[in-house]
Amino acid sequence: MSSSLLEAVDVEAPVSVSWALWKDVERWPSFLSHVKHVKRIDPNTFAWQLSLPGAEKEFVAELAEVVPEERIAWHTTQGVEHAGVVTFHRLSDTRSRVTLQVEYDPKGFVEHLGALTNLDKTLANYDLGQFKNMAEREAARSGGSA
Repeated sequence: MSSSLLEAVDVEAPVSVSWALWKDVERWPSFLSHVKHVKRIDPNTFAWQLSLPGAEKEFVAELAEVVPEERIAWHTTQGVEHAGVVTFHRLSDTRSRVTLQVEYDPKGFVEHLGALTNLDKTLANYDLGQFKNMAEREAARSGGSA
């Protein structure tokens, strides 16, 4: 059984600000609550540590595609199997939409339960809310541009 997650958030910040927060994966733990640590192995490869309800997970992911201010895609090479992409959409000079899509194969009871009960969707919505707050603070601090 494969699970898919697709969530989006509109942010009162230009794409440049949203992009600036996502482009360095080592910053993701500051707004993704389940990501506890990201360590760079080389320019395109990172070791991740996740803390999910009832489970600690580790994996190695590789950046598959990086298009500045448009998209960041990754896939795992070791550990928890998944792939994801974050896309950035300009809504206006001062607003952007960030879309997160993740495909994964739940393993074990806890991950199946999370997929079945939409806990993964709840976590993604919470994390995108955290991201929105951070991006809007950054935009206000920088006068709306990065």
